[in-house]
Formats: sequence, C-alpha cells, structure tokens
Amino acid sequence: MVSSGDARRVRKRPEERREEILAAAADIALTEGLERITLRAVADPLGVRPGLITHYFPAAEDLVVAAFARAAAAERAELFPREGTATQRLARLVTGFESRDSWDLARLWLNARHLSRFSRPLNEALVEQEALNRAGIVDIIAHGISAGEFATVDAHAAGIRILMAVDGQSASVNNSHDAGDGAHEQFVSDVAEWTLGLEPGTLRATARSN
Repeated sequence: MVSSGDARRVRKRPEERREEILAAAADIALTEGLERITLRAVADPLGVRPGLITHYFPAAEDLVVAAFARAAAAERAELFPREGTATQRLARLVTGFESRDSWDLARLWLNARHLSRFSRPLNEALVEQEALNRAGIVDIIAHGISAGEFATVDAHAAGIRILMAVDGQSASVNNSHDAGDGAHEQFVSDVAEWTLGLEPGTLRATARSN
C-alpha cells in the first residue's frame, strides 16, 4: 500500500517540475513579495522537500530572480499584443497598466527595484526586463508613426516617457488611501496621448471598442 507521503512525491519530468517550482515562486512574489520566497515556502505547497528545490535552483536568490523574470514575462505577454493596429495595441497596453488588475505586478516591480540594490543578479534581471518592455513599446510606437496613427516623434524617447508615467502611477499602489480621481486613474493614457499627438480620450475609447 502506498502511503500518503509517497503519493505526494510524484516523479515528474525535470522541465515540468522546474515549471511547477517557478509558478509557485512567482505566485508568492506577486501575492507576498520577493523576500518571502524561500525554499521551504515554495516546497511546502508542492508537497516536496526543500532539497528538491535546490536541485533546480541551488540558492534561494536564483529562485527569486527567476520568479521575478517569469512574472515580468507573463505581464509582457498579456499587455504587449502583436495583433491589431498600433493604436489598438497601445490602448491595450496603457489601459492594462492603469487597471487595478495590474496592481500586484506594480507592487512586484517596486519590490524588485528596492531589493535590486542589494542583489546584483536581481538588478541584472531587472535591467533585462526593463529593456524588453522598452523594446516592446518602442515597436508599437514605431509602427504607429509609420502608419500615420501617431505624430512623427522620437519613438525611443516617447516610449521612455510613457514607461516613466507607468512607474509614476505604480508608485502610488501602496498608498493607504484611494485618490479616486480621473487625473490619477488616467495618468498613463494622458501622457501617452500627449506624447504621441492623439486626441484626449482616444486610447480609452479604443480599448472600450475592442
């Protein structure tokens, strides 16, 4: 007869087990913070020993870095669509950043920026993920300029301005009070429309119609 303990230790393919570990770590990162990722915290809900985690991630810092990169990549896959016009793609991006559904990710980025001061590997991952996000938004803007949807501006500079607006809005997610006004809630859209020569309200209207 197989004991309950033995039943929990199901042998999985290495790539499947690694993905399972990363998913558990990324969930902790989003809901509790990167500093709460420990070998024990990841192992317990998976029903495995911490030693198994170290087989895939020899140090807890390795797992923290990988969990952050995974969460950032998932955000990019969701918010940086390849389909649609440039205006439609940008509308999805900025309204996604403005949505309360993105607050856990905003907190994660704040958390990673703070902790990266003390961890070179995390800082390197942060720089890499920021570069990928910057490339993604610059691609959208460049296509919009080519298609005549946006004003003829420096796509790289415009992308940086919009991402700085995202960072500025994200800095308020830990506030204990809710600003609850349009200037706060639509800040990223306002900056993007001003930067790219769009009529006010264009991006939110586009997002609602798609």
